[in-house]
Amino acid sequence: MRTHFVEVSKTKQHTALPMNLRFFNGEKTEKATPRKKEKAREEGQVAKSQEIGTAFLFIFMFAALGMLGEYMLNGLLRVFRHSLSMIPMAEEMRDTMTLSGHIGNMLLQTILILAPILLVAMVVGFTTSVVQVGWHPTTKPLKPKFSKLNPLQGIKRLFSMKALLELVKSILKFTIILMVIYDIMKDEAPSLFLLLDMEMLPAVLYIGDVCLRLGLNVGTAYLLIAAGDYAYVRWKHSKDLRMSKQEVKEEYKNVEGNPQIKGKIRQKMREASMRRMMQEVPKADVIITNPTHFAVALSYDKEKGEAPVVVAKGADYLAKRIKDIAKENNVIIVENKPLARTLYAAVDIGREIPSELYQTVAEVLAYVYKLKNPV
Repeated sequence: MRTHFVEVSKTKQHTALPMNLRFFNGEKTEKATPRKKEKAREEGQVAKSQEIGTAFLFIFMFAALGMLGEYMLNGLLRVFRHSLSMIPMAEEMRDTMTLSGHIGNMLLQTILILAPILLVAMVVGFTTSVVQVGWHPTTKPLKPKFSKLNPLQGIKRLFSMKALLELVKSILKFTIILMVIYDIMKDEAPSLFLLLDMEMLPAVLYIGDVCLRLGLNVGTAYLLIAAGDYAYVRWKHSKDLRMSKQEVKEEYKNVEGNPQIKGKIRQKMREASMRRMMQEVPKADVIITNPTHFAVALSYDKEKGEAPVVVAKGADYLAKRIKDIAKENNVIIVENKPLARTLYAAVDIGREIPSELYQTVAEVLAYVYKLKNPV
């Protein structure tokens, strides 16, 4: 018997080992709640791909260069010629004020010429960011995090899965860009040898045209990388924000309040409302009953309203309480089953009775006043 008992115990112990422990170790299996997403957004944790901005920046910058390249080139040549024209005035340039004024003027002219490209870069950067994550400015990501200064954490980041993925992504970007450049330059190779025989301006224009096509093709190819990176970033962001069942419950308690406490508050409110209602019963003119299931207390004041008001009502036990209080305070109780059911179902507490019940209630009140004031 003893041996048999030991074998059964071992069998039970063995069958308990494969138990799923995910509910005990807090495995994050639930999607992030709106509150968790909002908090992450406030901390600057958003699903944003830098590659999207880079790809569109390439495309729009080189497209803008294609449209404004001639204007910018002429402007830069004009500044350059003006600088060369100042060489005979070298003696005057020894004066610090004159030299600084000349340099400042050159810088201002250069900035004005390059302004359209700079504006395009700003607009593209801002637009791609807003389209991805919406408009929600926050300064929290700019705050210094001293944990990043920890050398051990830095070494861990170097050999993390994220670092490996970034390495793979960099190799992929380099390979695609190299393929695009090779595809264009192999067709342009014969023309490149003719540059030595060209004048400066045609050579510059030709090189600019080649660079423009390179930029647009690289940007277009980069969009493929950006699309894949954006999909991965969104998936990773969603995964990182996942919550355990316990975290969801705790957040619900913090946001919505503890269900037990809310239940007690509602109970207290019902009790307070019940007490106020019962305090009105002694002031009622009449209690209309079913007689066992419903009780409705009516009060009529000519100065306050045109029709009687339901000041209290109840069913079953509550109806009995209303009738008991009415008896204790000598409030007349009238049995009228149809009227009691109608008033209970159709009229809320504190509301006047509907016009279709005026005649019936008036007859009841006339009977009550007759009982109170017998001739």
